[in-house]
Amino acid sequence: MESKSNKKRIFLSSPHMSGKEQKYIKEAFETNWIAPLGPNVDAFEKEIASFAGTKGAVAVSSGTSAIHLALTLLGVKKGDKVFCSSLTFVASANPILYQGAEPVFIDSEPDSWNMSPQALERALKEASFNGYLPKAVVIVNLYGQIAKMDELMSICERYGVPVVEDAAESLGSTYKGRQSGTFGKFGIYSFNGNKIITTSGGGMLISDDIQALENARFLATQARDNALHYQHSQQGYNYRLSNILAGIGRAQLEVLEERVQARRLVFERYFQAISPIPGVMFMPELEDTLSNRWLTTMLIDEKETGLRIADLLSALAKENIEARPVWKPLHMQPLFHDSKYYPHEEDISASLFKTGICLPSGSNMDFEDQMRVINCIKSVLKGTMQGVVYSDIP
Repeated sequence: MESKSNKKRIFLSSPHMSGKEQKYIKEAFETNWIAPLGPNVDAFEKEIASFAGTKGAVAVSSGTSAIHLALTLLGVKKGDKVFCSSLTFVASANPILYQGAEPVFIDSEPDSWNMSPQALERALKEASFNGYLPKAVVIVNLYGQIAKMDELMSICERYGVPVVEDAAESLGSTYKGRQSGTFGKFGIYSFNGNKIITTSGGGMLISDDIQALENARFLATQARDNALHYQHSQQGYNYRLSNILAGIGRAQLEVLEERVQARRLVFERYFQAISPIPGVMFMPELEDTLSNRWLTTMLIDEKETGLRIADLLSALAKENIEARPVWKPLHMQPLFHDSKYYPHEEDISASLFKTGICLPSGSNMDFEDQMRVINCIKSVLKGTMQGVVYSDIP
């Protein structure tokens, strides 16, 4: 929907550079390390592994490629099943299709908006009874909030199914003092342009399995055999991160804690200003967890407020403010219309999609811009803006 406002654009989550990136970029140019390998790549992998507390990491071109490598290393192939959170971006599930496997979607639960242990237990019990357990479970940490990992990991361990933790949105978040991405066999981070730290485009695969990471590095560089000539015995991928982008990532990682603090402050301002309004609820934070609050998300009860999410999105767009519905659940996407789905009790993810909105949450958003967003929301909720219609939501 095109905005008619002349006001400054407020983005949902724009890149936030630290000013330190040029140092690493300059070094890469001066030493001519421009290719997808080099000192910045090696150092970025070590620094991420050290931050996360894992034994190793492999820098790749995207979070999606990291998931794809993880599924490949777990032996996922055509005809296999992989369980996956439904309330997430399509990148969490597309690698399942790359492998010719069949995604099975698991609903959210209301406390964290992430994978429901109850639904997962039911899905695995049925799969075990039918003699066809999934090759992996992809658990997503939505908008920075970590899922109920104790319960989910316990269930997966009981059935002997490995976990890929999609921490694309939760770098810097913790669960009982432990960094996100470190609970499964593999964890993945994303450094896309809208993430809490960015390399413009990039990702990281982390694990305590050093041999598996070496295999990932091999596969990510076109699976070139150890030979003088170019020889290939298996299918590989062009997934390695460039030395220049890795340098940007190193500088960004240095300010990660500041970015988490800034986003949490953005959330607190929204919460203090808007949560007292009846019919409004913000994404919860589980006890003993710390969310990076990558995006501030809230729910609007249409019956109590008399307002549809569509109307609020329209009002914000007219003020040149970018906001979006929460992710459309994958089990509702045309691409996956034939996929099996296990709801919680009621369909939690569908309800969240219907009533949820993501607000501008960038760590570089200043106080005045945030107050513009808050005042617009308050104005709409108080009924002072009427007659706006937003019909572009699929």
